[in-house]
Amino acid sequence: MTSTPKLSRRHVVAGLAAAPAISLSGRAAFAADPIKIGFNGDLSASPSAQSGRAAVVGIQAAMEDAAKLNITPAPFTLVSRDDLSQPPKSIQNMSDLIDNEKVVAVFGPTNSGNALAWKHIPNQKRIPVMGCIGSATDITKPVSAGADNYMFRVGSVDRTQVVALMGYAKKNPNTKKIGFLTETTGYGQGGLKDLVEVAAAQGMQVHANEKFNVADTDMTSQLAKLKAAGVDTALVWAQGTPIGQLMRSMDKINYFPITLTSWAADNLSFINASGPALAEKPIFLRTVSETRTARQQALFDRIRPKLDADSAFSFAVHGYDATMLLALAIKQAGSTEGPKVRAALEDLQGTYEGYAKTYTKPFSKADHDALGAADQRWTCWRGGKLAAFTDPVIESLKADDFKG
Repeated sequence: MTSTPKLSRRHVVAGLAAAPAISLSGRAAFAADPIKIGFNGDLSASPSAQSGRAAVVGIQAAMEDAAKLNITPAPFTLVSRDDLSQPPKSIQNMSDLIDNEKVVAVFGPTNSGNALAWKHIPNQKRIPVMGCIGSATDITKPVSAGADNYMFRVGSVDRTQVVALMGYAKKNPNTKKIGFLTETTGYGQGGLKDLVEVAAAQGMQVHANEKFNVADTDMTSQLAKLKAAGVDTALVWAQGTPIGQLMRSMDKINYFPITLTSWAADNLSFINASGPALAEKPIFLRTVSETRTARQQALFDRIRPKLDADSAFSFAVHGYDATMLLALAIKQAGSTEGPKVRAALEDLQGTYEGYAKTYTKPFSKADHDALGAADQRWTCWRGGKLAAFTDPVIESLKADDFKG
């Protein structure tokens, strides 16, 4: 990449032609072998597995484009491992991909808890990880203060979502009492930590705090406690299926507080569990608007046959953009060595027009999340499809409303 203000695919090709020294030295260093990258995530087991499959579709599309553009000295080849949403399996996969398959980077995982279970492995072995699904806030934090950090992410971040949702609750004149409902997985526990800390930062008193298991189908007892506490606004952190079951439980006792949820409510598993009518209750955030740009629509049309649902498109976008940013970092580093690629990602030059947004310096040494608060889109379900959501509260939100 160069220091030009905007780097399109055409510019990438032109840049390579104009700077053969970088390209040719890279080819000599890498020889003719493909560059192995890995995916480690749930592809078949948990309610979020469709997100993992969508991310792989996006990664594969970007691999095709990166090869056509000769961004890297050799094309990528992908080695996928299904972790079945099980932390021990995910840890085993991580060691297999790095030690046996000799991948230069790993994408994933699908479930946040698995990333938190093995993030020490790529950091010890100095192999970059490009997260594109799991959104737990702590995933991209260094394992210790000042340590080199190999965990990067192009995707949503729980803390960013919580700050915005809490800001909405605080500013809504219909919100008098808030309560929390979270699942007991690592994903839910991480979300609860963010909810508690952000509520304190915004001066919000929590009137009920209830938990449920990811496989529960009846949350009426937890909801009854929120109702008894007078909670009129529930903040929910869980995967798609349990949020759907929560909506069905609300229907059983005819208790419908304002419901602000994690972005997992955009998952097909949510509407499958809730049904289309109850699916219209929650409000949540995601990183790709349903009002697609022409470029996004072209990618959507290209890969839609491989996706489980329209709603999975955002994960494919994350996977695509993460792959292209990795490719550009390898080109800039002139190497696939982990420390050099990490350094290039933390100081990526030029601008890349991605599908979630246009990236300029997407990462730094202190910040490994490429998508932030400005990249969030308010969303809901309408008529069985995802739709953009707005109301007077959202229209009134200012930067000062987002604290924590």
